[in-house]
Amino acid sequence: MMKKILSLVIGLAALAASAPLAAQTVEMRAITGTRLDVVAVGEVERVPDVARISAGVVVQAATATEAIRQNATRMAGVRAALERAGIAARDIQTSSLNLQPVYRYLENQPPQLTGYQANNEVSVRFRDIAQTGRILDALVAEGANQINGPNLSVDRPEAALDEARVLAIRNARARAELYARALDMRVVRVISVSEAGMSYVPPPRAMAARLEAQGADTRIDPGEQTLSVSVSVVFELE
Repeated sequence: MMKKILSLVIGLAALAASAPLAAQTVEMRAITGTRLDVVAVGEVERVPDVARISAGVVVQAATATEAIRQNATRMAGVRAALERAGIAARDIQTSSLNLQPVYRYLENQPPQLTGYQANNEVSVRFRDIAQTGRILDALVAEGANQINGPNLSVDRPEAALDEARVLAIRNARARAELYARALDMRVVRVISVSEAGMSYVPPPRAMAARLEAQGADTRIDPGEQTLSVSVSVVFELE
């Protein structure tokens, strides 16, 4: 029985070895002309429609308990202001909560404990940029004394990035044609295409928060944001 099994295995191996080579490999056409590697970028402009800020309260008190209590009271006012502004709960997220001792340092003396500092901060997403300035003013009025931002962005950039991809391919093709003309050649085909990366680049003018005298409104200017896609394309020239 063992001899029969061994004979069957050897027979199958011989049959596989005699199969046509084309059935086991994929034929690829080699580059016979000149290879040209091109990196091109496609860019589109969009007005940001989402703003993100971090808002928090920093409180210092004589005891850790008092610092936490005062901080919680003021943060309750901050959250209430966000709710009144119509900010959804899913757009509010606690980003940091810290309690640390505060020391006074004098020369040639050991540090002296003077109290405790409590810090509570939330990250907030605004879907209506036009209301961002008004909401920032409301947060300050409710006791927020630590605000960073806003950071402006495009909420759903997929369609804009696809447009940038098409432009990048067009730019790559145009550049290849330019090289071909300069070399007195022509573009035969595209060998490969790969996406090298993408980015959202807000120019310096894209956002501006203006904090003026008490009683004035904070103004947020969304400007425009550049979304870009970079592609690497290999062409064959002849």
